[in-house]
Amino acid sequence: MISMINKYAAITCPAIMGKRINTSRYALFAMVCLFIATILPSCGIYTFRDVSIDYSKIKTVKIGYIENRARGYISPQLSPKLTDAVVQKINSYTKLTRTNADNADYQITGTITNYSVSTSAITNQQAAANRLTVGAHIILFNAVDNKTQEFDVSRDFDFAASLTLTQAEGQLMNDVVKNMSDEIFNRLFSNW
Repeated sequence: MISMINKYAAITCPAIMGKRINTSRYALFAMVCLFIATILPSCGIYTFRDVSIDYSKIKTVKIGYIENRARGYISPQLSPKLTDAVVQKINSYTKLTRTNADNADYQITGTITNYSVSTSAITNQQAAANRLTVGAHIILFNAVDNKTQEFDVSRDFDFAASLTLTQAEGQLMNDVVKNMSDEIFNRLFSNW
């Protein structure tokens, strides 16, 4: 194997062949990298989608509608889109069976608690950028262990000050839904 790598180095790197370089060290390094690249993916290295659920105990999930109770402006699109995105993630990345029964092993409810705009950048004493802050409060009730876990998630989304909130929503809604649903999913199932 090392002789094959040395031959490859001579073909691909002729500049180093004129110099006395210990290519066996590079060959060993290449073999270690190859080993790591082939072995580690099968070892369950952590990714953002790793799910820590004991499927021997937890089999069903009830996902409630994420209500919009933000003070001030309420985006009519956010609740249905965010609820749907969380449902899709749970369906795609877990083995849980979704149910509407009140005796589900996991019961997830939530509310949108913040949907506010603030100035994030000023240029020449005028607003240059605004920031939309979206927050949600999520409750996970584990009926098997009779435990409740509550957490808040919040994300900021910047947009040009020349845009109205309605215009910015048109541009930002997909990012808001994707980022918030990712954050909610990770906090629910990945112990983030």
